[in-house]
Amino acid sequence: MAENWSREEVEATVSDYFEMLAMELRGESFNKAEHNRNLQKFLNNRTKAAVELKHQNISAVLIELGYPYIDGYKPLPNYQRLLYEVVEDRLLNAAGLHQAAAAAVEKTVDQPPVVTDVLAILVNPPHREEEKPKLQDSAPRIRKPVRRNYLEIESRNQALGLAGEKLVLEFEHKRLWQAGRKDLANRIDHVANSAGDHLGFDILSFETDAREKFIEVKTTRFGAMTPFFASKNEVEVSETRENEYQLYRLFHFERQPKLFILPGSLRNTCSLDPMQYSALPR
Repeated sequence: MAENWSREEVEATVSDYFEMLAMELRGESFNKAEHNRNLQKFLNNRTKAAVELKHQNISAVLIELGYPYIDGYKPLPNYQRLLYEVVEDRLLNAAGLHQAAAAAVEKTVDQPPVVTDVLAILVNPPHREEEKPKLQDSAPRIRKPVRRNYLEIESRNQALGLAGEKLVLEFEHKRLWQAGRKDLANRIDHVANSAGDHLGFDILSFETDAREKFIEVKTTRFGAMTPFFASKNEVEVSETRENEYQLYRLFHFERQPKLFILPGSLRNTCSLDPMQYSALPR
């Protein structure tokens, strides 16, 4: 079994990851393989694969802390407690990364990106390796103060959300038109606009046999494994109308939009973590 990574190794790897992530968020190009090679020279005989796995571990920690992750480094749980501590400590002083993340999640969007074949954006849902990240040292940890949840901030970006809904409207119209159901395509209703956001879904569409389809759209600029945020009402509607309900998750929205669909109750298709409580004194 390989030895646990030392603090020096972990700090060097986290620093390298943060540099790449800030560049990606700013839209700058970089060479992952070159970064890996340079990092191996500093580490204690770690292989290319070992470095990549550690980068995936960092992705998992960042998601837990409310940050985006580097595209291509799929979040991988079961990380060292030391890794969590180093990532959290480094985030306190990562001014460049904070600036890049804030600019990315708050950026406005006027229209959805132009897609040549909108139906081709559909892909299979991603597979999650573990239900929960598990620290190799499971002792309780005290969270550091002064941190923003950038993923939550992005979820409140109304311009991004509306642009995503417009792309899904285009997708649904094209799907029904190609199926020979122009009559149903003409009945699609953007209910988030026409009726408000209290229904628990954004778009009323149809299956080709005319059954109703309740579509909730969640949009992110980041990767497929980026968590999305669902309201209590959305979760309840997904349960009570599970035969009609479908979650449309758009990711990589600005660069090359992709879409996967989760049908039915969100309690069955997702791991739901409570983020906020409504509390009254007893």
